[in-house]
This record gives sequence, C-alpha cells and structure tokens, in this order.
Amino acid sequence: MIIIRNGTLVLPEGLVRADLAMEGGRIARIAPSVEAHEGDEVHDASGCWVMPGLIDAHTHLQCWTGIDWTADSFETGTRAAACGGTTTVVDYATADRGVSMPDALAEWHRRADGTCTANYAFHMAIAEWGEGSLEQLDEMFAGGVRTFKTYFAYDHLKLDDAQTLEVLEAVRERGGMLCVHCENGALVNELQRRVLARGVVGPEGHPLSRPAEVEAEAVSRLLYLAHLAGDAPVNVVHLSTELGLAAIREARARGQRNIHVETCPQYLVLDDSRYLEEGEDGFAGAKYVMSPPLRKPSDRRALRRAVLSGEIETIATDHCSFNMKGQKDRGRPDAGGNFTMIPNGGPGIEHRPAVVATTFGDELGPCDLVRLMSENPARVFGMWPRKGRLAEGADADVVVWDPAARWTISAKTQQQAVDYTPYEGFEAHGRAHLVFVNGELVARDGEPTGVMSGSYVAR
Repeated sequence: MIIIRNGTLVLPEGLVRADLAMEGGRIARIAPSVEAHEGDEVHDASGCWVMPGLIDAHTHLQCWTGIDWTADSFETGTRAAACGGTTTVVDYATADRGVSMPDALAEWHRRADGTCTANYAFHMAIAEWGEGSLEQLDEMFAGGVRTFKTYFAYDHLKLDDAQTLEVLEAVRERGGMLCVHCENGALVNELQRRVLARGVVGPEGHPLSRPAEVEAEAVSRLLYLAHLAGDAPVNVVHLSTELGLAAIREARARGQRNIHVETCPQYLVLDDSRYLEEGEDGFAGAKYVMSPPLRKPSDRRALRRAVLSGEIETIATDHCSFNMKGQKDRGRPDAGGNFTMIPNGGPGIEHRPAVVATTFGDELGPCDLVRLMSENPARVFGMWPRKGRLAEGADADVVVWDPAARWTISAKTQQQAVDYTPYEGFEAHGRAHLVFVNGELVARDGEPTGVMSGSYVAR
C-alpha cells in the first residue's frame, strides 16, 4: 500500500485530519490513522492538503490545425498537467469534414494510448452533420464518449443553426451533453476584414475583431436552440465576457435547465492590455492571441464574481499551445504578416492550479478549489463518483498540495513543450508537492518521476 499520513484531507463534506491509503489503483482506506506494514510506502503530508486529482476538461493536445501541430503532444501535455496537479484531462478529438467520428476517435487513441502521465478522456468535436451521423453518435457512446462539441465560428468547423439543433436533440436523447464554441463566425470574418482595412495588423487587432458582442450573441443563440431541443444539456466553453454571462443569467431566469458554464484562468487573471506588449522583438502581444481573446478588466471582474457565486461551475484551460518561434511569428507585421495569421491558442495545462489558487487566495479555500477543478468537472462530464472525490473505492488520483510553497512561473522551468507561458513571472502561492495517478507517484514538486500511469477514462 501507499499511505499518505498527517495531511488535511479535502473531502466532499469538508476538511478532515486523517490518513489515506491507496492500493490497486483505488483509494483503499481513509481513517484517523492507517498502520503501515513491511513493504508499504509512506509519505508525510504534514502541513499539506490532500486533494482528489484535478481535472482539466478542455484541452487540445497533439492537434493538427491544417497548418500547424500544437506544440504539446499527449506525452508532454499530460506530463505537464500532472506536474501541476491535474490527473485527468478531457481532450477534444475532432472529426474534421470528410472524417467519421469513429475514425477520429481511433486516431486520437493512436496519439494518446501508452504515452500519458495523466489520465485522459475525449470529447468529440463534430464538423459536419448529415447522413450516418446518428449511427456514428451511437458508436461514440459505445466507445466511452458522451460529450460533444460544435462551433459557431471557424469556416472549416462550424455548423449552421439547424444542424446544431439536430445535434442538440440527438445528444439529449442519448443522455449526453454538447459543448459549444460561442463566437459568431460570420461577424468575426467581417470584423477581421474591417480591422485590417483600418491598417491595424498587429496582435492588438485580434480583440478588436472579436468584441464581446460576438460572444454574447452566440451564447444567447445557443441557449435558445438548447431550449428548443427540450433544454438539452449544454456547456458554454471558455466564457470570457460579462455580456455572455448576462445571456446565461437571462436563460436561467427564464427557467431554462441544464446550462453548464466553464471559464479559463486567462480570463480571470489577464486583460486585453496584454496585446500591446512589445517585449524584446516588438511582438510579445502574440502570446495572448487565443479565441476568445483576453477581455476588458470589467469582464475579468464580472467573471471572478461569477466564479465566487457558483454561476461558473468549472475552470479549464483550453490549452492549445503554439511556439512563438516558428509558429506565432508567422503573423509578424514586419515580415508581411498580420494578426489573422497568428495561430490561435495558448498554454496553461501545467499552471492552472497554481494560478487559480493564488489569484483567489483570499476568497477560495481548498474545498472551493476542489469543487471548481475536480468535483464539478467530474460531475458535469460523467466521471463522478469514480473521480473528483477522496473516498474509499474511488480512483487513486491524489494530489498532496503544499499551500506554503512559493515559486515563480517561468518558461525556463516549465514542463510544457512550448517556448513561452502567458504567466511569465507570476508569483505562485501553493504547489503540487506529490501527485499520484492511478496510485502511482508521477510528479514531485513540479518535476516528473518518469512514471506514465495515465489510462483512458471511458464515460
């Protein structure tokens, strides 16, 4: 057995001083004291919180955009996740146009199986809908995929409203949920054209072409479509604006059910002034080109209040990493590029727990952090009660968190296989001291042990 002693356990019912024992990939015992026997491995967690492994339910690992591969593979991305305290990721497999859902799922398994330090599950992103789609949807449920994604933006991915309605109905009938990228793609295309016509070509043009109204309109439209589909369960991913939040509040006030909401650390910590950063080469603002973009300080404040009030249930990363050199720098204006050529996405899979714990240090305690980054994701995405809690019989995904640790986030010391972090220089309070995945120690104080014990999570 592996025994964690003298820690403060973060349980669904509250904080408890107790020992925890793991065996056979499961939590075997929780008790005031667990006696060790010969051959047992004992870890002292004095002064630490013992938490269920954290879950990042929005990642894009080893993903081909048509031009680029993301910088992080499943191997590097799940290793970085585990070093930060995340023991399960839910990645977006994508059935591009002309590719069936079963073929896409098989391809994502090929990329991930046998390479992961953290556990992994899949959503299935659907880029076309028509003959044969219902049968493919049934195959997804049989393969352990019960959450799906559609887009209102990106010409090569987006579905129209009628197709989205059909997907919502089909997913609801099967007991699943639809996650939706809420930006009005037609407006984005037109606004990009207008911003470029004004001569704005640098990274600061990115948020100008994707204003808050573009998100809020799409959020509102999604919720009306979901209501037409019988209050089909939906997850509004990466919410970034106060206007989008207002649309969610309006739908809830009408009595609409089954609305889930996710945001990301970047929208809780950073704002759109970052696009004006120049850095050594005058192009540092490209670090923050992601969609949706960073928003106004007022949006950040509104989202933080919504996290504290429980209106936002989960915090994920939308980790989609591209290197500054060789990828994002294709959009450099001095080389004939512009902001539309900068690959959209940013890294965060490693630093989410520390960033959230630090920035909400005076407002959220360990139970709140577990609720937002472990329990709620497990419940919303179909992994509860196996994951998201410390309980006898639950999976042995366990994080020993040292709240007294003080360290600085830096690209020079990160595990993410990307050449920058948007949180460079962030003074973090708290760190994952020990991280166990399926009962095996995979990381210690931000460094991997080399054990790759992650497994596929069928839901």
